[in-house]
Amino acid sequence: MTRLGGFVSACCGPSRGAAAPPRQVEVITRRTAPRGMVRIPGGAFLMGGDDPDGRPEDGEGPVREVRLDPFMIDPACVTNAQFATFVKETGYVTEAERIGWSFVFAQFAKAGIMDASVPQAPWWAGVEGATWRSPEGPGSTVGDRQNHPVVHVSWNDANAYAAWAGKRLPTEAEWEMAARGGLERARYPWGDELTPKGRQRCNIWQGHFPTAPSKGTMPVKSFQPNGYGLYNVSGNVWEWTADWWGTAWEPSADNPAGPADGTAKVIRGGSYMCHDSYCNRYRVAARTSNTPDSSTGHTGFRCAAIV
Repeated sequence: MTRLGGFVSACCGPSRGAAAPPRQVEVITRRTAPRGMVRIPGGAFLMGGDDPDGRPEDGEGPVREVRLDPFMIDPACVTNAQFATFVKETGYVTEAERIGWSFVFAQFAKAGIMDASVPQAPWWAGVEGATWRSPEGPGSTVGDRQNHPVVHVSWNDANAYAAWAGKRLPTEAEWEMAARGGLERARYPWGDELTPKGRQRCNIWQGHFPTAPSKGTMPVKSFQPNGYGLYNVSGNVWEWTADWWGTAWEPSADNPAGPADGTAKVIRGGSYMCHDSYCNRYRVAARTSNTPDSSTGHTGFRCAAIV
């Protein structure tokens, strides 16, 4: 068996490892971001967490004060329909399409499965022909998932879309401030209970992992939004941010943008594959990373912009 690439974590997704540098694509940039974004007031907030079941090795803590200028952010992740418009107008070809394969949750993979393995994570399969258009590989489509988050997009793909849309990817600090919805030091975007009054508030794994049936992604505006009007900042799909990965922090910072360089980009929010039994990174302070060329069936993005 051939190993496809590096391994990030059970739920967070594997990386491609070394890959060809991204093709430089000329993308027409809009002058102003479209309407419909949420204005976040900025100011100071407490970033990070010290949850007793947190992951210190991920750099979740210490809790620190961060100050941000006001900014705009999408209320939901970019959908398949929105990404299709981008592709139609620009002719953009994603990295998964150029490279020829992407990572699919093995339960969903039916055709094009490569003779390969991911160390410690047999539930991931490299699938030839898996792209944003065919999320499970050959024979699959997004025909009935136009309002689901686009997946199988790398950081480079997400960044290209954001530029075309007159936006940008949010910094990690912006993402967390927006995801908190105005709540201070809460575990989740809605408070400290995962299922208040027994109600499910996010799309995370249900039942025993990884054998219980999974429904995969859900529409981007599923469940109740947080206090700022953002949907699905916990679960559904991981979201790319602008920052390079790092775990060293200053006690306080103004408009932090992460390390100057690195090998992996920060992803936030968790996905439909997260479960408390092995990965609780759907907590609002949780974080992890993946390489900029990597793509999976459970990673998408939302955009930000200046006010």
